[in-house]
Amino acid sequence: MPHNLIFWISFNLFVLVMLALDLGVFQRKQHVVRFREAIGWTLVWIALAALFALLLNNFGQKMAGDTVLSNGTLSLQFITGYVIELSLSVDNLFVFLLLFRFFHVPAELQRKVLSLGIIGALVMRAVFILAGVALIRRFEWITYLFGGFLIYAGIKLVFSSGEQAPKENIVIRMFRKMIPVTTEYDRDNFFTLRQGIRYATPLAVVLLMVETTDLLFAVDSIPAVLAISRDAFIVYTSNVFAILGLRSMYFALAGLMEVFHLLHYGLSLVLIFIGVKMLGAHYFEIPIVLSLGVVIGILTAAVVLSLVIPKKQRHAKGD
Repeated sequence: MPHNLIFWISFNLFVLVMLALDLGVFQRKQHVVRFREAIGWTLVWIALAALFALLLNNFGQKMAGDTVLSNGTLSLQFITGYVIELSLSVDNLFVFLLLFRFFHVPAELQRKVLSLGIIGALVMRAVFILAGVALIRRFEWITYLFGGFLIYAGIKLVFSSGEQAPKENIVIRMFRKMIPVTTEYDRDNFFTLRQGIRYATPLAVVLLMVETTDLLFAVDSIPAVLAISRDAFIVYTSNVFAILGLRSMYFALAGLMEVFHLLHYGLSLVLIFIGVKMLGAHYFEIPIVLSLGVVIGILTAAVVLSLVIPKKQRHAKGD
């Protein structure tokens, strides 16, 4: 039993309390999330992550259970992991936007889908992270596998425009075979009864697609954070803070996503950089401060170039 078990329990209790406040108190009524509300909650989650980084800077060795690295290094690892996870989560937001458009999900129902999707994502990420850390500690060669996969994922992302219509995966196809699905929504219900027969509504299909999509993104993002830190507590907490702010960030950026049309190129460079860092970890060590600077620099450049080069203008030049 790890001696920092109390911090694992305390952190997860904190997450449960915040989710209860967010979903059960402040967001009890079904409504369309407006820009001001979304920005407010986005800033709240970022501020909480910053406070947590400050705690690590003072008590990191006790909280993470790592007595080798200094408190400041653990705090920097958390910040870098958080920035990477948050930036890669933006790619999720593009997919969520496409899903909601494709299935014509009413605006007032999108919050419920994302809320339940986040809860499922937290459980899946915890399993992935603990398994990933255990594998790396037992089989060091897996770092090369993860590094190569991140480079492959980054190159693949270069050729992805992020505008493809969402395709139903094998999970959805199996779900449709087991349960008939209606073509209409029934308020905010995932299932409905018609002539004594239980049907799933399109909302259930959308939720399943959100969950399976996040599972695929986790395959990319978790190895990326494992390249920054091998401490399960640091990797887990940075992932959780990024996921908790994902829903509010979606509603804050929903109208601006198409503006950042070059962002996926920046994300691909981040994945490639982290993959190279992972492959070369045994031969050269990139300081954590430099890694953080490179990641922030790449993302900033992608955002600025997206604003400087309008999407229509870019297409016009290619014609």
